[in-house]
Amino acid sequence: MRNLFFIFLGGGVGSVARYLISFYTQKLWTVNSFPMGTFVVNISGCLLIGFLSSYFLKFDNYLKYLLITGFCGGFTTFSTFSVENYSLWQNQDYFTLLIYVSLSIILGFGAVILGMKAETLI
Repeated sequence: MRNLFFIFLGGGVGSVARYLISFYTQKLWTVNSFPMGTFVVNISGCLLIGFLSSYFLKFDNYLKYLLITGFCGGFTTFSTFSVENYSLWQNQDYFTLLIYVSLSIILGFGAVILGMKAETLI
């Protein structure tokens, strides 16, 4: 139960950090229609989860729930997606890596389109 509290706490802080960084990055650094705010959050989240994973996954303590699952999960799920891909690559499971990346991008994009179309039917 304590781990859920740390995930909850980290997720809330990560979500607020995502909003603030994305908002101010987009406001201060506009490059045409490129979503710079989301891009900065996703890349910095990947850097952060890589660093935190290499350190905290060696230990079973509350900080991995607070910082990796909670904060990084709230900050960006793209970081989790990326660290999972790294794990597949590290295990030399290239076929699963290719399928996972391809399906995630194609089906994710398709699901967004489907969801937007379905919303107009309501």
